[in-house]
Amino acid sequence: MKKVIKLENLDCANCGMLLERTVAKVEGVTSVSVNFMAQKLIVEYDENNMEVMENIKKFAKRILPDVKLLNV
Repeated sequence: MKKVIKLENLDCANCGMLLERTVAKVEGVTSVSVNFMAQKLIVEYDENNMEVMENIKKFAKRILPDVKLLNV
């Protein structure tokens, strides 16, 4: 399943790369990319894993507390 998540307060491209690398480590995520200019996180994941979105939010909050993930 593919999901596009809008980001708020993503201030730099390096933070986007950090977010991308972190989300890639979440169990069940098969593909991830961050578009810094569009402020979007694009995630492909195993739809049978019900905890993927919660884990993405948790890890993102831990590494970038000021960045908000919208429409998750």
